[in-house]
Amino acid sequence: MKLIKKRDLNQNEIDQARSGVLGAAIDRRTFLRRTGMALGGAAVAGGLAPRMIQRAEAVATGAATGETVTKKSVCTHCSVGCGVIAEVQNGVWTAQEPDFDSPFNLGGHCAKGAAVREHGHGERRLKYPMKLEGGKWKRISWDTAINEIGDQILAIRENDGPDSVYWLGSAKFNNEQAYLYRKFAAMWGTNNVDHQARICHSTTVAGVANTWGYGAMTNSYNDMHNCKAMFFIGSNAAEAHPVAMQHILRGKENGAKLIVVDPRFTRTAAHADQFIRLRPGSDVALIWGILWHVFENGWEDQEYIDQRVFGLDEVRAEVANWPPDVVEDVTGVPEAEVKLAAQTMAENRPGTIVWCMGGTQHTTGNNNTRAYCAMQLALGNVGKSGGGANIFRGHDNVQGATDLGVLADTLPGYYGLSEGSWKHWSAVWGLDYEWVKGRFDQASYEEGSAETPSMNLRGITVSRWIDGVMEPAENIAQRNSIKAMFMWGHAPNSQTRGPEMKKAMETLDLLVVVDPHPTHTAVLPDRQDGMYLLPASTQFETYGSVTASNRSLQWREKVIDPMFESLPDHVIMYKFANKLGFSDQLFKNIQVNGEEPLIEDILREINSGMWTIGYTGQSPERLKLHMENKHTFNTTTLKAEGGPCDGDYYGLPWPSWGTPELKHPGTPVLYDTSKTVADGGLTFRARFGVEFEGKNLLAEGSWGKDSDIKDGYPEFTADVLKQLGWWDDLTAEEKKLAEGKNWKTDLSGGIQRVAIKHNCSPFGNAKARTIVWNFPDRVPIHREPLYTSRYDLVAKYPTYEDRKRFWRLPTRYESIQATDYTPEYPLIHTSGRLVEFEGGGEETRSNAWLAELQQQMFAEINPADANNAGIKDGQWIWLEGPDSGRIKIKAMVTPRVGRGVVFTPFHYGGWYEGKDLRDKYPEGAAPYVLGEACNTAFTYGYDSVTAMQETKATLCKIVPA
Repeated sequence: MKLIKKRDLNQNEIDQARSGVLGAAIDRRTFLRRTGMALGGAAVAGGLAPRMIQRAEAVATGAATGETVTKKSVCTHCSVGCGVIAEVQNGVWTAQEPDFDSPFNLGGHCAKGAAVREHGHGERRLKYPMKLEGGKWKRISWDTAINEIGDQILAIRENDGPDSVYWLGSAKFNNEQAYLYRKFAAMWGTNNVDHQARICHSTTVAGVANTWGYGAMTNSYNDMHNCKAMFFIGSNAAEAHPVAMQHILRGKENGAKLIVVDPRFTRTAAHADQFIRLRPGSDVALIWGILWHVFENGWEDQEYIDQRVFGLDEVRAEVANWPPDVVEDVTGVPEAEVKLAAQTMAENRPGTIVWCMGGTQHTTGNNNTRAYCAMQLALGNVGKSGGGANIFRGHDNVQGATDLGVLADTLPGYYGLSEGSWKHWSAVWGLDYEWVKGRFDQASYEEGSAETPSMNLRGITVSRWIDGVMEPAENIAQRNSIKAMFMWGHAPNSQTRGPEMKKAMETLDLLVVVDPHPTHTAVLPDRQDGMYLLPASTQFETYGSVTASNRSLQWREKVIDPMFESLPDHVIMYKFANKLGFSDQLFKNIQVNGEEPLIEDILREINSGMWTIGYTGQSPERLKLHMENKHTFNTTTLKAEGGPCDGDYYGLPWPSWGTPELKHPGTPVLYDTSKTVADGGLTFRARFGVEFEGKNLLAEGSWGKDSDIKDGYPEFTADVLKQLGWWDDLTAEEKKLAEGKNWKTDLSGGIQRVAIKHNCSPFGNAKARTIVWNFPDRVPIHREPLYTSRYDLVAKYPTYEDRKRFWRLPTRYESIQATDYTPEYPLIHTSGRLVEFEGGGEETRSNAWLAELQQQMFAEINPADANNAGIKDGQWIWLEGPDSGRIKIKAMVTPRVGRGVVFTPFHYGGWYEGKDLRDKYPEGAAPYVLGEACNTAFTYGYDSVTAMQETKATLCKIVPA
């Protein structure tokens, strides 16, 4: 590959690179003046690696520069898991290049990945602890901050109970920090803990886990080389997961057909064989329309269905309600397009389905994800290389943070909140269960008709923390409302209902931000005091493991020591635990060096307890060995071919069953019966019992390769081993620990070892289910959005009834949909991602190389809608949502969006309803680029199972500013 130097670019290319989204170039001097940047130069193209830009020089005063050391890390943005090679000299990160040995990025970087060095050495970071006093930011010491905050939350705990402090965590934690944070919340005594996954893929986890057992990506980016068809819905990989496109396009080069379904003609759609533009919020209708043609023409895989799928007859009955004319009316997609998509998927198998937040962020998000799964099951595409559900996650460790339980409804490993789950983790922690139980509020609070103790009651979700503050205490299923809020690595501008969030922030007794950047939180509320900013280190200033979207774990080395006065997250947790009085319990099995818990010990504790999803085989030693030998792994199969990792799959994608000593290679494709379990094969999980309504839930005539049980079977327990005559396969020590336990709670790992010895899946061999009898909709059905653009359809496809208690809170559905908002708010408002920025954008908008590329917040508007509103390209407009706020942004008039749809990116912050808040940031910490948060204008709406927020199908109006 030719390295492009600055002088290789002609002036036209430079002008294009400087052009904002509006097409009007802003010259460098103007940009620098507007943002207050003082740089020697900015990047001229977002896709160029720093080696292709400029080397930073490290000079030691009075001494010659030292030896250059290379460190291996992983990009801290999306979930592809791109390897980064950093060069460090005298403690200064002087250069970086993409990791050409990584089987994930193969030496590729996107604009964000190419600029990650700036996140470590960035000047716009939060540099030291600060306290808001008299409306001004005041520098304080770490000891002062920990003591003052600790005293205040201990007082809140005493007066209002532990649930009145909310611990909002982060997808930016590494695995060890994520696990420690969830354990920390348990030691504090609350389930009011959550993170970004709630508002990006919680509906995926709920829908997919309740279909075939696990709620994660079934295959991998690399496995898309083997696809014959690829169906993208609500996923714009070219911008959200740019490096993944090399795998997608390799699939196309190998003959795969690409179908893209989206309200916008995205950069991904530009590569498609077929682009389908659908009305936002009509996913289920479209999928059932596709299945209508599949069933009508007999294209389903009946043998696969008979053997491995339960309940599809009920889906078939619902699909019968969606003939072509009905589908076209609801979705806007003509019959010929729907049939072509169905035929393409039927004639090109195996095919994969890919979805992202375009499918999940809806009040019916769980219905969408379950419908996607049903389509794949009908076509026989799950459990096969080149097939499956390739669910692209957003942040670099949103998969890991979800797996490790930074959630309001689970413990690490998706163990629930039952007494058995708490006893399991108490045993792992070496703590008395009664002591752990005693940390929680001992009262019971109603959730629906049940009386549930606080320890076993789902917490308030991050999507609803606003209501946890603002609702009267009597409406909330806990002793009192939320009084203190920790926003630990979280961007509040990624959440809806901006004006109400502002009021909630102003109502709190205490608001604490822990982050490398001050975030939008620092400037949104009008507060005079009661707010702290604590500088966390980036992941380049610490080390540990991180889980990519395909379930592979990778080890990061520390690149540089913490900058300024920042501290790694696990060190900050130790400081707080010490202040709050439970550090001895939190770190009982974990060595603490000074104030830094040993990351390797944290991972070993994870290994000792995470039996459910197989985080037990990925020891620090095995992950480090993979890091050093990336070049030995096949870039399609991810399997090591020779070398010290021979036979392993890269990153030991979970489940990696048993203890590390068992050396299970990881599972590259979930539910693949063509491989032995010992080589990464699996059946569908027997998670839902052995029968339902008198019908068999176990697989029939299907089992894994070389299985000693030639039929379906339930999950493995000590009793099952005894019934099979396999109990004596356990060692004497294993028998002691396994007695009375199952594959999830046996701390010896013996039950899993014996199951695998007989080529059986530890979790059983069952059918995937396409009906979920414990969800509001047993079969996925189409329901109109709360703020629907087609009010004429509400009578036929209404939303849910309002709920008195849902995740501890009252939740509205039909009372909102009772009003037709379309006369005043005629346009659909949807949102999405840009390639240059990530998440709430504080990190990337504070990065000089990226900030220049996207300088203003904007809205994409179809020319017809712009003309109707008297709006021209590039002018300022107001965008306002019903029952919400309004934002002042620039208009980008483009046919990329369909008529009646307005699109905004969600990465901006630092403005509020037309007001620039730059002066409210601590000095020198404001991002280079500020703009309105689109979520200021997004409305109420939450998924019926997970409380996922609705950001893809609300309404708005636009007027010239």
